[in-house]
Amino acid sequence: MSVPGDRERTAEEQRDLLRTLAPMYWFSAWNALSFQPVLGSPMVLYAKSLGASATVLGILAGMMPLLVIAQLPAARFVNRIGYRRFVLGGWSLRVGIIFLMAAVPVTGGFLDAATRLVLLLSLLLAFNVSRGIASAAWLPWVTELVPASLRGRHFARDQLCMNGASVLAFGLSGWVLGADGGPWRFAGVFLFSALTGTASLPYLRRIPDRTPPEEPDGGRGDIPWRALVSHPPFWKLLRVNVAWSVAYGGLTTFVVTFLKTGAGLPEDRILYLMSLAFVGGVLSPWLAGPRLDRLGSKPLLAFTMVLGFVIGAGWWLAAGGALPVTATLAVPLMMLLGLVNALFSAANNRLAMEIVPRSGRNHFFAVFMVVWQITLGLSPVAWGLVLDAMGGWQAVTLGFHWTRYSVFFALVALAFVGAFALCQRLEEPRAAEVQRLFREILYDEPRRWWTLVTGR
Repeated sequence: MSVPGDRERTAEEQRDLLRTLAPMYWFSAWNALSFQPVLGSPMVLYAKSLGASATVLGILAGMMPLLVIAQLPAARFVNRIGYRRFVLGGWSLRVGIIFLMAAVPVTGGFLDAATRLVLLLSLLLAFNVSRGIASAAWLPWVTELVPASLRGRHFARDQLCMNGASVLAFGLSGWVLGADGGPWRFAGVFLFSALTGTASLPYLRRIPDRTPPEEPDGGRGDIPWRALVSHPPFWKLLRVNVAWSVAYGGLTTFVVTFLKTGAGLPEDRILYLMSLAFVGGVLSPWLAGPRLDRLGSKPLLAFTMVLGFVIGAGWWLAAGGALPVTATLAVPLMMLLGLVNALFSAANNRLAMEIVPRSGRNHFFAVFMVVWQITLGLSPVAWGLVLDAMGGWQAVTLGFHWTRYSVFFALVALAFVGAFALCQRLEEPRAAEVQRLFREILYDEPRRWWTLVTGR
């Protein structure tokens, strides 16, 4: 049994460790300022202005997660090159590619819209390949840097920095684009992305490096991919990731297109609304952080699926005409959208670190990220094909309008129900029941605040 002095010293050591990780959080913030304009709604709106179909928008949205597959061949080189050097090389290359993207909108004088769209997709392909390769070293590096007892707080702090910066990125993008963004305005947004990406690199260089663990055969032997995937706790986590990706994968893209074509909102208002998703992400440390370390990842993952169902059902009612698309509806749904993404990312990454064996860690993480991100990338492509196939189809039932968007959001809500069922089968040592998390959030926490305010 430890004495109070031991606990105080341990708490002080934990604070010191988190302070040494400050460059990682600064990097996360600058990196979010950079990638949100070129991988988020501003890029979707620019592609839409070039005449991109729903299928093309799905490909654009899915390209980043799909190309995480580059981690599989890259994983065997991480230990030879080293964590920091491996990540820094890929991030530097992708920043250079963003500068090229910033030039695309101003080529309208000599390139037609279709050519600009092809050029843009080609640059995004190169950007995401370099990102996919470099990210093979990221989770193994974080695992070596952050001890198990602090991972919940680490991911909560990381999500806070990333989502706070994302709010700023979307707010600035909306201000620059205005109500109807033109070529020079889009070029300005993408140039901002390139400059903030450049600013992130010095912080990446300052993150403490670690020596990778030794791999059998020096990492040169055959990789038993089937054995990795069939590891029981790991397989159950992969199934949850597939279900989550199907449900969540197309939401951001097709909420944007619904607001643009279905609700007729101007571009700046759409971006301001989308920025609220990251306000929700900023709130995630209140739910995660110490709770994640104390209760485990499993209950928090189940909780995100419940919130996801609420989001899908809310947009389903809006798309069907049962509820008007007003700030009263859109603001809380957007905030919940960012909250569930931040909570899922933190809990998902933490659980992977808990159940992945040390031997073969790079390859386990590569499979984990590839399955998660590939399905996340295929999801908007598949949803885009469904929406294009439905076209202008409509039906009315008791005053409720069934359109391609109301059908999409209804299916999303059902997909979250399936994901919740799979969460119940996850294996995690010492995880609490999901009922305990619901009690803390819905009863204990409000009662604590009521006592604090009223003194009762």
